Amino acid sequence: MIWPEVRSILHHQLSESEFNLWIEPLRCLGEDGRVLDLAGPDRFFCSWVANNYLAVIDKTLIQLDRAGVQVRFRVDPSLAGQSDPADDKVDRGEQLRLPSMPRGRSRIRTLHPRYTFDEFMVGESNALAFSACEAIAANASEAEPCVFINAGTGLGKSHLAHAVAHHLYNHAPSTRLCCLTSQQLTAELVRHIKNNSMDQFKEKFQRQCDVLLVEDVQTLAGRSKTQVELAEAVDCLLESGRRVLFTGSLSPRDIPDLDAGVRSRLGSGLVTTINPPDLKTRRLIIQRKANYHKLVLDDDMIEYLAEKVRGDVRRLESAIVGLKAKSNLQKSPPTMAMIQEVVSAVMGNEAPGLSAEAIRDFVAAQFRVSVTDLQSKSRKKELAFPRQISMYLARKLTEEALAGIGKAFNRDHSTVVHSIRVITEAVARNGSIRGQVEHLTARLRQRN
Repeated sequence: MIWPEVRSILHHQLSESEFNLWIEPLRCLGEDGRVLDLAGPDRFFCSWVANNYLAVIDKTLIQLDRAGVQVRFRVDPSLAGQSDPADDKVDRGEQLRLPSMPRGRSRIRTLHPRYTFDEFMVGESNALAFSACEAIAANASEAEPCVFINAGTGLGKSHLAHAVAHHLYNHAPSTRLCCLTSQQLTAELVRHIKNNSMDQFKEKFQRQCDVLLVEDVQTLAGRSKTQVELAEAVDCLLESGRRVLFTGSLSPRDIPDLDAGVRSRLGSGLVTTINPPDLKTRRLIIQRKANYHKLVLDDDMIEYLAEKVRGDVRRLESAIVGLKAKSNLQKSPPTMAMIQEVVSAVMGNEAPGLSAEAIRDFVAAQFRVSVTDLQSKSRKKELAFPRQISMYLARKLTEEALAGIGKAFNRDHSTVVHSIRVITEAVARNGSIRGQVEHLTARLRQRN
C-alpha cells in the first residue's frame, strides 16, 4: 500500500506536532491505483486536512511516481466515537479548538433553518443577488469579494445572507465566519470599549475572520465609531483576499449620516438591488410554500394568488399560512372562496394597484402624445420628458421590477434607471417640475 510510504515521508517533512495532530489520525480505507481513500474522525477534521495538507500529500505522491492518484477524505464512523485517554484530563467546560481558530464563542447569529439556497426562489428580480451570494459562499474565483444587497423588507436579503452562512457551515466548516447585524456589531464594540479590550475586537474582525456578513447596514447612520471600526475591518479583509457581504434597506449612497470613506467602501464592490418578485416568481413562491404547508392548489388558485398578492414575499407567506389555517378549521381542501377571503384579509380589500401601462397611458394623455410615441425610439424633448416622468412615477407608485417598467416602453432596465435619476435630480432643483410630478402623482392616486 502507498499510504504507509506517504506517512513516512510526511513524518520527516512536517513538525512533530503537526504530524501527530493532522496526519497520524488519518486511516487508509483503501486504494485501487487511482483513488486513495483516507478517513478522519469527523467532518471538520477532514475539511481542515483537505484545505491545508492535500497539496503536500499530492506532492508526496508525485515523488512516489503516483501522480495520477486522487486523494479523497471522508468521515470514518469507526473513528468518530474514539477518544484519547488523555482527553479525560481535559477540562470539559471548554470546547477544544483548532490551531489559528479564535477563542471564545462563535460569532454566528442564530440562522433561520429554512433560509438556504435551495429554498430561495430565483427570478428576474433577484437573480444577480443570488448568483453573487452563491459565488461568495463557494469562494469561486470569479466571485466579487465585496457585495452589497439593497432590498426592502421581506424581499429576501436576510434569506441570502443566512444561505451563505448555512453553506459555509455545511460545506466549509473551517471557514471563520462572522455573521451579525450592524446593531450587534455596535453592541460588541461598546462592550469592548467599556472593558478596555479594543485589541480583542480588532483581532476578531480583522485577523480572525474569513467571511464577514453584516445585515441592516442602514442602522449605521450616525454611529461614527462603529463606522470607523467597520471601515478598518473591511480594508483589512479585502486586502488579504477575504470576503464581505452587506445587506441593507437603503443603498450606500442613500444612507444618511454616513462617513464618505465608509460609504465608498460599502459601494466598492457589487451593489445589487432585489425588487419585488414578478408574476412568474410569485407563482413559484406560492407553489413552493403551498407544498411546504401540504396544501393542494390548482393552477387557477395559484394564478389568482399570484395576481392579487403583490409586494414582498411575506405577504405571500401570510396568505398561504392563512389559507392553511382556514382549510384546517373548515376541515376541507382549499377552495377559491377561501382564497378570496384570505386575499381580502392580507391585502385589506385594496383596489387593484397601478401598473406601468396604466401610468404610461395616463401621462401620455396629460401631455397629449400617443402611447406609440412614448414607445418609439425618438429622443425629442417633447417625448423624452413625459417618457421619463412615466418611468419615474411607475417606479414610485408600483411594485413592478425595473425590467417590467421598461417593457411598457420598449426599453431595458438601464434606461429606466437613467430616467429615474434624471427626474429625481430635476425634482430636487426645479420647482416647476416638482409641481408637475406632485400633481400627476395626486391624480393617479385619486384614480386608484
